[in-house]
Amino acid sequence: MASNHTQQVEDLHFRVLKLLHDKPDISQRDLADQLGVSHGKMNYCLNALIDKGLVKLENFQSSQHKFKYAYLLTPAGIAEKAALTGRFLKRKMAEYEALKAEIEALQADLPPELQAQEELQP
Repeated sequence: MASNHTQQVEDLHFRVLKLLHDKPDISQRDLADQLGVSHGKMNYCLNALIDKGLVKLENFQSSQHKFKYAYLLTPAGIAEKAALTGRFLKRKMAEYEALKAEIEALQADLPPELQAQEELQP
């Protein structure tokens, strides 16, 4: 099983690739804000994805301004996004099943009078 840090990096890469696929002209700052990470961490992440050949930076408009660039997924980036999606979904389904089992165990530990009250709650 992958380490927690490796999973966190993979999750960030998945979320970045997903956002870039949907909004290639998004800025680094907006990416960082939407994903809740620092601008520096986002810069590091994007450079890693570019170095791996998963993302390329293209000038999508003749402009003197750096913010007129787009981050485009390469064919390798699209394939990696698909692979990351599968692994992410598998992990989240496992987390869901574990949480569901924990909730059921906790509900079973409640006294009968509280179990009836909890069943009425949304």
